[in-house]
Order: sequence, then C-alpha cells, then structure tokens
Amino acid sequence: MKNVLVYSSNTCPYCTLAKNYLEEKGVSYTEKNVQTDKEARNELMQMGHMGVPVLVIDGEEIVGFDKDKIDELLAE
Repeated sequence: MKNVLVYSSNTCPYCTLAKNYLEEKGVSYTEKNVQTDKEARNELMQMGHMGVPVLVIDGEEIVGFDKDKIDELLAE
C-alpha cells in the first residue's frame, strides 16, 4: 500500500482531476487543502512549491496532474 498525499485547493480543476483519478484507480490518499489549512500551505511552501496540485507518493513529489508519473510511482 502506497502512502499518497495530495496538496490541493477548492478552486483547482487539476486537483479535482488528480483526486478523481486516484479514486478511479482505487488508491486511498490523504488530502491537505492549502486553501483552508494554513499548516498545509506552510508545508507546501517549505517544500518549494507555490501551486497545486502536488502529490507525494512514498516521498516522491509530483507537481501538477501527471498521469504517467502517478502510474509509474504507484506501480513501483
């Protein structure tokens, strides 16, 4: 079972696509909404990112909704 974390916001269409894609694949994930969670926003900025979505799969970061990279990391 992979450890999947999704940094997202309420108004981000790519965040919705990423979360829907994970759900379609049956992958459970933890969501951190940077719009409503100040700590999550600070975490994301400390990682060097200003935009969402950012997915972290077993410690590997994916910036944006990149299906190929998501599939690659989930398959490892």
